[in-house]
Amino acid sequence: MTDRYASFVQSGAGRALVKRLGLPDPPRLRRHTPGDPLVPGLVLTGAADGGRLAEPVGRILAAAGVALRDPATAVADPATGRTPASAALVYDATGITDSAGLRQLYDFFHPQARAVQPSGRVVVLGTPPAECATPREATAQRALEGFVRSVGKEFGRGITAQLVYVTKTGDAGTLTGLEATLRFLLSGRSAYVSGQVIRVGAGQATAPADWDRPLDGQVVLVTGAARGIGAALARVLARDGAQVVALDIPSAGDELAAVANEIGGTAVQLDLTAPDAPTRLAEHLAARHGRVDVVVHNAGITRDKTLGRMDADRWDSVLDINLSSQERITDVLLERELIPAGGRIVTVSSIAGIAGNRGQTNYATSKAGVVGLVESLAPVLAERGISVNGVAPGFIETRLTARVPLVLREAGRRMNSLSQGGLPVDVAETIGWLAWPASGAVSGNVVRVCGQSLLGA
Repeated sequence: MTDRYASFVQSGAGRALVKRLGLPDPPRLRRHTPGDPLVPGLVLTGAADGGRLAEPVGRILAAAGVALRDPATAVADPATGRTPASAALVYDATGITDSAGLRQLYDFFHPQARAVQPSGRVVVLGTPPAECATPREATAQRALEGFVRSVGKEFGRGITAQLVYVTKTGDAGTLTGLEATLRFLLSGRSAYVSGQVIRVGAGQATAPADWDRPLDGQVVLVTGAARGIGAALARVLARDGAQVVALDIPSAGDELAAVANEIGGTAVQLDLTAPDAPTRLAEHLAARHGRVDVVVHNAGITRDKTLGRMDADRWDSVLDINLSSQERITDVLLERELIPAGGRIVTVSSIAGIAGNRGQTNYATSKAGVVGLVESLAPVLAERGISVNGVAPGFIETRLTARVPLVLREAGRRMNSLSQGGLPVDVAETIGWLAWPASGAVSGNVVRVCGQSLLGA
């Protein structure tokens, strides 16, 4: 689906009109292409007094081949008043222990606010408020959320901003998880992710031999893989080295086979609502692969009607496919121990499940249930070394959104900090990061892929 307005804005006439009338200005986003540098320029780092993550972050960035800016060069030129541009700003705020210490955010970011490159990245690191030693420290660390979300809305030009809370009581897996998270957030893979709060805890995490193929040797199941986000996901995971088991309903068999053949994966035609579907799927995975390292619950449907006009079948089918089938399949795979220690479960929610949506009580209920599934399973599966996370897409350019009436479609595209819809690959890249073996310390998160949508903000 083509965003004609965004294409027009990139033209000479479009640029002039947008500037004159103050219209939404969708920037051209930096997305990942294999072989790209992690960051296309210098990265400026900073830390509050007493920050505990500055040293490990420096090591992580150096190992990733990131060129760091000398802070002495990141000051305004007296002659021009301009500050040299940085491709990213990474700030360790873990040393802020009271509200007075929040002034250090201003001191670091104020001179840099207009000196970040287009499609640049801002990452602030903090301590989970629940782990803080005093109420004042917890208050200050919670305040970081408002700061980061505001930066994501202010800086513009495709610049994204994220807050990463890193546990104090971590282990080696925590630092690996932090590295995986920084590599994702600083790269073009996170183009449509902004204003998010991500938590890195303790967990089983293994750095890959090659960060360009972080899923080498992994067996990954993707449901709903025949088209749209599912097909993009299958391609991204295969690109990153995974052996993909692509699953969809029998009526989508031709499209499913085409995707599986394209990526060198295998296709499974299965109706997830069938009573024996979980057993049949488990038996297939056991016979063909002996395990499944990553399970991605992507299959889902919409059957929209306002609640007063909705028949029971619309309610039942959406809840069964979008939520109950995930529970049934996960239960069987765990009972048969087909997901090993170090495994990953990633499930697809929606901003509708966070903010609600008129005419979608069934869909929003199912997607809010997915959030609940992530939150409730995370502590249980941690004991088995398995992580579980979710993604919540916003307005993504697919065949489904192409059917939305024009006015609503344009509103969906523009009502976010990036002033445009996302692409299926944006959701796929986010799921790919959560599927990495290196992301094992990232669990219990629901990450919105919505360009920092105003809905549910």
